[in-house]
Amino acid sequence: MKYRAFLLVATMAGLSACAHAPTVASEDHRDIADSVSSRTPVATTMNTSRDIVLAVANPIDPPATHAGSSVLGYIPPGYYGAGQRAISELSALKQSYNLHEVAGWPIKALGVYCVVLEPPPGADRDALLKTLAKDDRVRLAQPLQDYSMYADASSDAHHYNDPYANLQRGFVETDAALAHTISQGEGVRVAIVDTGVDTTHPELKGRIHDVSDAIDGDASGYDRDYHGTEVAGIIAADGDNHQGIVGIAPKVTLSVYKACWYPQMPRAGARCNTFTLAKALAAIIDTNTRIINLSLGGPPDPLLDKLLTQLLDQGRIIIAAMPPDGKLNGFPDHDPGVIVVRTSGSSSAPPGVLSAPGKDILTTQPGGGYDFTSGSSMAAAHVSGIAALLLSIAPKLDARTVHDLLLQNSKVSDGMLQVNAAAAVTSLQRQRNAKG
Repeated sequence: MKYRAFLLVATMAGLSACAHAPTVASEDHRDIADSVSSRTPVATTMNTSRDIVLAVANPIDPPATHAGSSVLGYIPPGYYGAGQRAISELSALKQSYNLHEVAGWPIKALGVYCVVLEPPPGADRDALLKTLAKDDRVRLAQPLQDYSMYADASSDAHHYNDPYANLQRGFVETDAALAHTISQGEGVRVAIVDTGVDTTHPELKGRIHDVSDAIDGDASGYDRDYHGTEVAGIIAADGDNHQGIVGIAPKVTLSVYKACWYPQMPRAGARCNTFTLAKALAAIIDTNTRIINLSLGGPPDPLLDKLLTQLLDQGRIIIAAMPPDGKLNGFPDHDPGVIVVRTSGSSSAPPGVLSAPGKDILTTQPGGGYDFTSGSSMAAAHVSGIAALLLSIAPKLDARTVHDLLLQNSKVSDGMLQVNAAAAVTSLQRQRNAKG
């Protein structure tokens, strides 16, 4: 059973991707992260017998390549919001037809900006829609419609009170809520080697066991780092706390190792080097942490390879993001003991590589906010979370078994084969029950 209990606001299949997010036009990622704070979704205030959905063209610059690309340069996520043309046309339409905007959000795949609008009091909605459909500025105009889920009560998933849970593509597509009826990652620790993480974020401050800084010891800078905060939220965001999102493994604990930093230049990608990564990996060797998330990559490195080999020999489960070029010939992806993860796509994955959601993923941002982001880094974080669910059931699982469970229990979602948390957890539980 799919855990898809959410309000859809359009009839055409393309618009099923419309996920509510507060209207934000700023192109500065830090401003966006601060502006999308945790609050009750405005979707609950919408009126399906009154409101309409309207879309206008939204031509904007394509987002920059995201993380998971290289040790020497993974790029902060390119934010996509309302472009100037969309802003101008929506403003003119609202004024012309006396419409009140309830919420707005971009649909990058369709090149449009959607809004839910409240017609003026006493307006005939059907007549208004016919008029709007004839307006050259309007790409789509339709009623706001309500859909309900046809659920099998006997296989119900865990239902969360976190308001953005149903907007999390990865969480929904991997059936994580169903997996949580069996495991939520209790007793498992995941090491994240990355930039810093916002340790004060409401979703994360109860999930972080310890932090380490191999860069500069700047606590405030640590809390402002995007990439690590995004990865941490996907893996471990707190559940049932009446705010924000839910992690794939919401009861796991995190150890965060800052080994990457952002140069002092506009929109520069985070950087790492042999020294900082070696410090982080060496520190992990001295712990009993089983899962290590490396949402980064770059050239092969003798020192790092030695540390990686030692960690693998100790039975660690190392999960890495696949490089954008798909070539598995660098650190850490070239070692056959590493679980490599790519963003799910229509093409087949390379042999042995797992596919996981990594496009338009809603996750935590510095300053207590939330935003969408993309990249194989995010796909790797989903797999780290699912691995934690498995280890919580069977702490002695090795990396090969985890990999095979995830690969063999991958399912087709939205036309793409990708890992499925519920299927993997259920398969493991059945195996254990069969053994008595």
